[in-house]
Amino acid sequence: MARIFYSLALIIISPLIVFYLYVLRGKKNSGYRAHFKQRFGFVSKSLFTNKAKPLVVHCASVGEVLAATPLIKALQQAHPKLNILLTCNTPTGREQIVKQFNNSVACCYLPIDFPFAITRFLKRVKPQAVCILETELWPNLMAISSKKNIPVLVLNARLSERSQQGYQKVAQLTAIIMRSITVLASHNKADAQRFIELGLNPQKSHVTGSIKFDITPNEVQLNTVATLKQLYNNTERFIWVAGSTHPTEHERILEAHQQLLTKQPNALLIIAPRHPEQFDKVALLLEQSSLSFSRRSHNNYKGEQVVLADTLGELQCLYGAGHISFVGGSLIRRGGHNPLESAAFSVGVITGPHTYNFDHVYPELIKLKGAKVVENGDELAQQLIALSQNSKACAALGNKAALCVANNQGAIAKTVTIINQYLEPKHDR
Repeated sequence: MARIFYSLALIIISPLIVFYLYVLRGKKNSGYRAHFKQRFGFVSKSLFTNKAKPLVVHCASVGEVLAATPLIKALQQAHPKLNILLTCNTPTGREQIVKQFNNSVACCYLPIDFPFAITRFLKRVKPQAVCILETELWPNLMAISSKKNIPVLVLNARLSERSQQGYQKVAQLTAIIMRSITVLASHNKADAQRFIELGLNPQKSHVTGSIKFDITPNEVQLNTVATLKQLYNNTERFIWVAGSTHPTEHERILEAHQQLLTKQPNALLIIAPRHPEQFDKVALLLEQSSLSFSRRSHNNYKGEQVVLADTLGELQCLYGAGHISFVGGSLIRRGGHNPLESAAFSVGVITGPHTYNFDHVYPELIKLKGAKVVENGDELAQQLIALSQNSKACAALGNKAALCVANNQGAIAKTVTIINQYLEPKHDR
């Protein structure tokens, strides 16, 4: 009954959903209007060259795609003939899938969680299993998959206390979700326990750690970082990278940089807004300030005080080119973003206080002294000034951040072992 009410509510507000995605989001990013039929389950049956049932892996957007990339590549190595369909919700997620995998996987949008759309999607795709990254727990997707005897694997699962409380408010719907889960691989025991308290059978729960720790820069990335360091004169300038920043954070970042410049006139800020629609808005803020800047997309850097990283897919390597990073979404109540992309390159992290999206990462990173927490823009400026004046402390922060990454690796191998149990035996092992 709870799922019926949920589905009816979705259908009732469906005009608003379509208006939001196609009109509002589409106005800001035309990618939302492309492939729009896929939002209703109209997925091409010719996604694959052979007729073998695919493994569906759902990644909400860019962050989940980047986190899942090493896992997908490990699966491809273990099962060269396995068809993999990566689904996402956003155009930027789709672009990242294409960038990371070219044509070695298929990709499409996950349908809106309408029963008819999900049923059509599953009928056309015929997946042998559905893997859901982190917390994309769509009731109809999971319930209908389970009813059709399609295994539902929730991987790299996390559940904060705040999210748990939200699920408890819709207990009947949550019970359906928990019953639909075939197996759950969680970050840690605390996350697993929260799922169990919501009704998950404890026997379905496994603690694998976070695949986000299984991040190792490859040769191409290392070469890119070396080129960026040379371009931005890393040996002569103090460089800090503000990644995944949001509105109202942008302003605080620029103010902090202006304070830093009073002590380090040669310092460079590389600012990478979280969403592409913010690129021009940050450019306008910079034009209205006293700061000189260049746009990364224009490739016309000539020693300016700020580089606006208005490109996609480069953030990890840009982090590697800096001496210290600030990871956005944390000075405001957005829950923060992934600090491990910076830590993997031995670049220490500064974060604001709001990091609940990464409660499985930050406590360990802070404990090992690979990250520092600031409460506001003024404290951010003070930390930047202190680290710019103490290169040994700055390097130590980066080394300890990298150690945190190394100490927590191994989740991908454990996760692949779980997935293997639900793949059809004809795939090469």
